[in-house]
Amino acid sequence: MARGQQKIQSQQKAAKKAADLKKGATSFQDQKKAAAKALTHMCPVCKAQMPDPKTFKQHFENKHPKTPLPPELQDA
Repeated sequence: MARGQQKIQSQQKAAKKAADLKKGATSFQDQKKAAAKALTHMCPVCKAQMPDPKTFKQHFENKHPKTPLPPELQDA
């Protein structure tokens, strides 16, 4: 069992590790929110979300070939 100086050092090390974990968790949440905000286009057939019109058009052509293109994809 650690006593004296070892105990203090162990507590400081554990507190630093906990603070680093907490800091990393908040940045992950921020990244998750930003990624969700970037998904602006939604497929009307399967409700999948895409970040840009080019990806949306590729998805629609590959996953729903028999369905006509929506009007927002005609010019993309």
